[in-house]
Amino acid sequence: MVKIVTDSVSDLPPQLAKELGITVVPLYLHFGTESYRDNVDLTTEEFYDKLAKSRIFPATSAAGPGIWVEVFTRLATETSEILVVTAGSRLSASYESALQAKTMVKTDCRIEVVDSTSGIGGEMLLVLLASKLARKGANLEEVSNAVKKAAPGVHVLVSFDTLEYLRRGGRIGRAQALLGSLLRVNPLIGLKNGEVYPYGRARNRAQAMDFLVNFVKGFPHIDSIAVEDATTPDEREVLAQKLKQIVPEERIYQTKVSPAVGAHVGPHALGVSVLEAIE
Repeated sequence: MVKIVTDSVSDLPPQLAKELGITVVPLYLHFGTESYRDNVDLTTEEFYDKLAKSRIFPATSAAGPGIWVEVFTRLATETSEILVVTAGSRLSASYESALQAKTMVKTDCRIEVVDSTSGIGGEMLLVLLASKLARKGANLEEVSNAVKKAAPGVHVLVSFDTLEYLRRGGRIGRAQALLGSLLRVNPLIGLKNGEVYPYGRARNRAQAMDFLVNFVKGFPHIDSIAVEDATTPDEREVLAQKLKQIVPEERIYQTKVSPAVGAHVGPHALGVSVLEAIE
């Protein structure tokens, strides 16, 4: 069976990854000279607690090729085919690192690396699609082609209470246009084709949630949805309940923002990702 690998930007819940046999390669969090493996040495809750107490703004980095080589070499003892789905190459160095590692592996195992052009819940939905197909017996080429075909149908929208973390982390892109407002608003940022873009502003959290719900309603054919929060699980649950009126509950996945993502989105981020159904 094809083994599926992803990076921790996908925000795939550890328990779900374990159940499905998906390998998650963690990014790294750096608070000065202190380094932590994303969601391994530091959970989202622990990260935000540390963020509140630390005077140092955290930095993130992708796992180096050597880490990926170790993962590929280990999995090659279990399978002859590995599919890697990474965060968008414009967002993270994971894609390039995994590609480089692929050339360094000294086994006969076939390895395919796919750029999801997305991140967080959007990347996760593609990983879950890949896992579903692999468990049904699809080969590497079939799973890889399906993920590549589905990738343009991934859409991500996140509500923030501040864009300062995104700005500091250098990931703000065209959403720079939303900075500098004198009004206390909740900016909404989209992610599409590997690029961050401004979606709009909401006057308060309730309106921001309505934006997220209406965003989902805009897609007539939905395969699955991911809903995630950073520090507000109650809001995430409310949003999920609203979305159950649009999409069957079994196709809605709830998760937490990982620390490596949290370093760029800050607290109170609430997001939804949609994978359109392929007709």
